[in-house]
Amino acid sequence: MGLIRWSIPKPFYYYSAGITIVGGTYLLKDYFTGAEYNTTEKLTDKVIIVTGANSGIGKETARALAKLDAKVIMACRDMEKCEMARQEIVLESRNKYVYCRKCDLASQESIRNFVTQFKKEHSQLHVLINNAGVMRCPKSYTTDGIEMQLGVNHMGHFLLTNLLVDVLQQSAPSRIVNVSSAAHMRGKIKLKDLNSADSYDPADAYAQSKLANILFTKELANKLKGTGVTVNAVHPGLVNTDIVRHMSIYQVFVGKIFVNSIMWIFTKPPRKGAQPVIFAAVDPSIKNVTGSYFQNNDIADVSAEANNEQIAKWLWAVSEKWTKLNVM
Repeated sequence: MGLIRWSIPKPFYYYSAGITIVGGTYLLKDYFTGAEYNTTEKLTDKVIIVTGANSGIGKETARALAKLDAKVIMACRDMEKCEMARQEIVLESRNKYVYCRKCDLASQESIRNFVTQFKKEHSQLHVLINNAGVMRCPKSYTTDGIEMQLGVNHMGHFLLTNLLVDVLQQSAPSRIVNVSSAAHMRGKIKLKDLNSADSYDPADAYAQSKLANILFTKELANKLKGTGVTVNAVHPGLVNTDIVRHMSIYQVFVGKIFVNSIMWIFTKPPRKGAQPVIFAAVDPSIKNVTGSYFQNNDIADVSAEANNEQIAKWLWAVSEKWTKLNVM
């Protein structure tokens, strides 16, 4: 009696190979985009502000903090989008203490109004997450005449943070988290043309603003030593959010498809991009760490320019002047 030979159809091999390739690709993506940050910390009665919380990293950060039972203030420019995001977060987290508040970082008046309202409604602030930002936009200016990327990414958050420092100190231990970027590595503070009046390059202006975030972080950390308020910057990684919409290659449909296809495996979804921010905001292991720059939940090196104390002090003085910080 002869042996029975089983014949496996070729389509089965193709199907099996396809599953293996797809599964392997997703495993690689998980490797490149990093693990999710899991914590059992409960943030009941903790008050947290997240700027730019209606989309992207900010929205996912607000969502995660709401699930940890925090009181979350979503500081946003677009109230309609903010309210839609808030309702989604409340329904998912079952946390009713999530609020939308108007805060346009391109308007110093709006920032001051936000702070006035916040102080009427809350006597404490435990975490301030300066997340909102713009990237590589065409040359434009804030309502106060500051180049948009510098104005929103740095000056707006500089003013907001300084106006809230008193509440943060009263609520200590508390934290300030500034969302920066590895783009700071190529950044230079243009001492003679900070506002890009003489020449404007979108990429250079963005890098300058992200460098300013770190210089601000370090100088503020020095000023707040011994107060119980820590200040750290964080690089969330390469994240697929609307912030890239102004990049030239995204203006061409074919270019957008090409980049998204090639970079998909390396690009984090917003949920993953929020993980380093959440870590910096709540992890107990870094409760006494201040003036540092985090990448992949570890302290990372910054550029030589970001360690320049003279430039940090110069930028602080200019920022005070441009935001009229000490003018009543």
